[in-house]
Amino acid sequence: MLKMTGLDQLQRQLQEAQDALQEIGGELGTVRFDPHDPGSIEAAISAVNGMVDERLGAYASNPLIAPMIEGMKQRYREAILEKAAAARLEGNA
Repeated sequence: MLKMTGLDQLQRQLQEAQDALQEIGGELGTVRFDPHDPGSIEAAISAVNGMVDERLGAYASNPLIAPMIEGMKQRYREAILEKAAAARLEGNA
């Protein structure tokens, strides 16, 4: 009989990944910020990071999910910074 080690762990990680993906379905939340106030922008980024952690923090030790969590945080951060920059440009036009 051949015993494959690690298969149970991989199956658990895959199940957790599936569960995590279900957690992020739909709307994550809403943040508001003043595009002219760096503190407000940073607070919005922090709030989004908290929302991601709230939804996916239980899976942070899963090697399949951890990179996804960090990637989501980075993409949301970039989106907030881009929206703030665009709003400032519109205000100065």
